Amino acid sequence: MSETTSKSSLGAWGQRLLAAIFLGGQVLVHLLRIRIHWRNTKEQMAAVGPDSLFIALLTAIFVGAVFTIQVAREFINFGAGNFVGGVLAVALTRELSPVLTAVILAGRVGSAFAAEIGTMRVTEQIDALLMLRTDPIDYLVIPRVLACCIMLPILTLLSLVTGLLGGMLIATNLYGIADTVFLDSARNLLGLWDILSAMIKAFCFGILIAVIGCSWGLTTTGGAKGVGQSTTTAVVTALLIIFVSNFFLSWLMFQGPGSALIKGM
Repeated sequence: MSETTSKSSLGAWGQRLLAAIFLGGQVLVHLLRIRIHWRNTKEQMAAVGPDSLFIALLTAIFVGAVFTIQVAREFINFGAGNFVGGVLAVALTRELSPVLTAVILAGRVGSAFAAEIGTMRVTEQIDALLMLRTDPIDYLVIPRVLACCIMLPILTLLSLVTGLLGGMLIATNLYGIADTVFLDSARNLLGLWDILSAMIKAFCFGILIAVIGCSWGLTTTGGAKGVGQSTTTAVVTALLIIFVSNFFLSWLMFQGPGSALIKGM
């Protein structure tokens, strides 16, 4: 019985994932036709950006501090304390800032998208929009996709700066590394491509979070219980897709022998 239920759940999840891929294609087509509700887009940008800023920055400052604690002692023991700032900057820029910021938004914003649109689906508000000849993709989905694509790179950049600040506070106060040494190391090891790669990753993650959240909301059935299940599954799916896509993006962007440390020497 449990095995049958598991297979059924996996099949339903696969169908909803295919529906999310199809929705992503529809969003692209509609964007090419420039069908954008700017008022809804501004409202969603406020929800995605400023409302998520505090938790994103708070997470970033502690991530930067913890990373420095783990790295600084070992680097100092090997006589490479002047590389601590650069290593933290590279790690935050290439991986930690875009991924962790996306994880935060998947939990906070992706779940909200699924819950809001799912509630509209089960209460037949989506059907009412169709009766009024309003396309739900134009009115509901595209503003959320644009909001995530615009605000997630900005949040990622702010998280990067905040994470470096948290790491510098730990490096200077606990390990005696001068702030000028820390910042010079970060500047020497970081390249323009590192920052661009973080923005590209954040942009892609924003698309995934919005499309998955909206798609799971649009395919919600079963009343209040269905809304809860859609919200939970949307978050789990978004996290899974973020980690998988991050692997492929990193492989495409940074495969081959690294040169950051050599450049900074």
